Amino acid sequence: MTDGPERTDVSRLREKASTDRSALNALLDSVHVGHLGFIRAGSPVVLPTAVVRDGDRVLVHGSTGSPWLRHLAGSAAVCLAVTAMDALIVARSAFESSIRYRSAVLFGTCTSLAGEQKSHALDLITDTLIPGRVAEVRRPYERELAATLVLALPIEQWSLKLSTGWPDDDADDVAGNAWAGVVPVVTSYGAPLPAPDLRSAIPVPPSVHRL
Repeated sequence: MTDGPERTDVSRLREKASTDRSALNALLDSVHVGHLGFIRAGSPVVLPTAVVRDGDRVLVHGSTGSPWLRHLAGSAAVCLAVTAMDALIVARSAFESSIRYRSAVLFGTCTSLAGEQKSHALDLITDTLIPGRVAEVRRPYERELAATLVLALPIEQWSLKLSTGWPDDDADDVAGNAWAGVVPVVTSYGAPLPAPDLRSAIPVPPSVHRL
């Protein structure tokens, strides 16, 4: 969280607010679906998209034919929300039940990347989502690069909330017979499914094995 506009201030459950930049980085490095919010043609819009942190900025990419991406490339104000659900907090009452989460909102304007910066960003996005994949596939064609827009949102104005607690039940409920605790959420990849048109002689590559 940085000094500045009140939009970065946490108004509810302030005890969960964090100014730890390393915790923000950890969230952005572990969650790769974010939601971009902005105003277009006078109406609010929220769009889910893949996001990847690159040092002090977050990268977003998509088609040059996308009206919303071109809108953001024009220095429109934007906010990015990223959330990780880490566990269910199972209390003795439904009222006190909750979730453990890490949630951040970033504010700012995007910059459009070009040339080597654009190529580097696309490689980084690929290798972040599938580590080692860039070395296994061909380089992008010029027409593919021309059809892709890459935006960078600086990590300057942000707020972060961390929920790591346990059930906080009333004394009467604690004395009762209902179970209480935390159930962690675990995300993993399953067995890879080959494309229907994949030749049988082509093995699963190391990058996919490592997933």
